Amino acid sequence: MILSLLVEGNSIASTCRITGANKVTVLRLLVDAGTFAEDHHDLNVRDLETERVQVDEQWSYVGCHDRARERGALGHGSKWSWIALDADSKLVISYLVGERDQEHADAFIADTADRIMDRVQVTSDGHPSYPWAMLQAFGRETDFAQLIKQYATDPVTGQEYVSGSEKRVVTGAPDEDHVSTSFVERFNLTMRMGNKRYVRKTNAYSKRIENHACMVALVVWHYNWIRKHDTIKSTPAVKAGLADKALTMEDFVRMLEAEERKLGGRITDYKAAKPSKKS
Repeated sequence: MILSLLVEGNSIASTCRITGANKVTVLRLLVDAGTFAEDHHDLNVRDLETERVQVDEQWSYVGCHDRARERGALGHGSKWSWIALDADSKLVISYLVGERDQEHADAFIADTADRIMDRVQVTSDGHPSYPWAMLQAFGRETDFAQLIKQYATDPVTGQEYVSGSEKRVVTGAPDEDHVSTSFVERFNLTMRMGNKRYVRKTNAYSKRIENHACMVALVVWHYNWIRKHDTIKSTPAVKAGLADKALTMEDFVRMLEAEERKLGGRITDYKAAKPSKKS
C-alpha cells in the first residue's frame, strides 16, 4: 500500500496519514525499493530491438531553488531527470538524475546506446550537449535529429509560448515523420503526476538527493512493468518483449523480499557495505 500510494502521486506525509506508518518506515522502504528498482532495470532492460528513441530532460529541484542556494541556503538546487523513451513500445530505456551538463549527457546517452542492439533513430530537443554525446556513444552510425522549438512572448500577458519548431538533421538520414519528442514529453507529465516531488508550489519537494533518485527509479519501474499504457493496452515491458504479462505491486514486493532474503538484510545495508561497480 505504501509503494502504491507513492507512485500514484502521494507525498510522504499523506502516505503516512493514510497507512498509519511512521515517516522513517516509509522513507526506508522507499530507499530499499528504489535501489532494487534501479538494479532490476539495469540488469533487465537490455538487448532491445528499438527503432526510434526520444530523449529529453525534466527539471526539478532538491532542497531549495537555485536562487535560494546562491543566497546561502542548504540544498542541491536544480536537478534534471534525463529520460530515453522507445517511441513504439513506450518503454523507458534509460534514465539518469543529475546536472544538465555535458558530463551527464555523455553518461546518459552512453547508457542508452549500451541497451540497444541495432541502428536506431534518435530525436532530442535543442540542448547543445546532445550532438557530442551522440557522436561519442553511437558514432555516425545512427540517424539523429534535433527538434528545435522556437519561442515568442505574448504581448499582453508577457508569458512565453512555443511559436514553432525546426527539425535539424545532425547525422544519418532520420525519417522526418518521426522527428518528434511528443512521447517522451508525455512521459514527463506521467512522472510529474505520479511523483509528488515534481509537483510545483508544494512542500513535497525532495530534501535529499538520494531519496529523490530512489523515487524516480521507483516511478520508472512502476511505469515500465506495472502500469498499463492506454495506447498499447499493456505495459511497456510486455510490448518490448521483456515480460509476458503485466506485473503488480505485490509482485514487486515479493521480488524485493526475495532479494533481501538472499542478501540476509536490507538492500541498502548490503550496498553500503559492498559498493556496486556502478558506485
